[in-house]
Amino acid sequence: MRFFCTLILFCVTLVPAGTADDRLLKLFESQYGSAQTLQATFLERYRDNGRIVQVESGEAYFLRPGKMRWDYQAPEKNIFLVDGKYVWFYSPADHTATRMPAKQSEDWRTPLAFLTSHMKLSRLCSKIDVAPDQKPALPGNSVYSCTRRAAPEPVGAVRAVLFELSPQGELSRIVIPQEGGITLEFSFAAWRWNPALDKSVFQFVPPGDAVIVDGLLPDTPGMRQ
Repeated sequence: MRFFCTLILFCVTLVPAGTADDRLLKLFESQYGSAQTLQATFLERYRDNGRIVQVESGEAYFLRPGKMRWDYQAPEKNIFLVDGKYVWFYSPADHTATRMPAKQSEDWRTPLAFLTSHMKLSRLCSKIDVAPDQKPALPGNSVYSCTRRAAPEPVGAVRAVLFELSPQGELSRIVIPQEGGITLEFSFAAWRWNPALDKSVFQFVPPGDAVIVDGLLPDTPGMRQ
């Protein structure tokens, strides 16, 4: 298993102040940083050397500080949940709930720590650059490269992460490359700021027939161990 370290602290060098790119980054920060809760639909693509191996979709929820929930709806229903204490992955088809202490979890969702904490981009990226060689998924969007600080990282982790912003400062896509030609890509749509979310959304209560296993989580929910 190759995972990304969770909630790492960073120092930043942003693009030059006063540029259009800088204004877009500040708009992105202000919109998402001021929200206590967030919700969006997502499409996840898992690629192996450019070939799409798995495509999944669902709804994602974020709550500051440090909580998130990913409800995978297609092609299979799965739940990935961080409740602040534990990280859970539940597969209804397997009747299995895998649990790991949040402090020990190293997961690919690390670049989304910005959405679950009060961290600024300046604490997640050692440098942010415009990525002109990267074609945006949607016309008019801008693609940036976030270079993460070299804190202790698991073998195989890649420091550079791409993220795509709309002209309105919305997070449209994030691309997380890994060793060996593996890439995780998430596309987001229908963002909602401060939706009314019950606390139970971020609490996992295992069904009576579920077996709880303490151990490693899958690299991506659709790719079972």
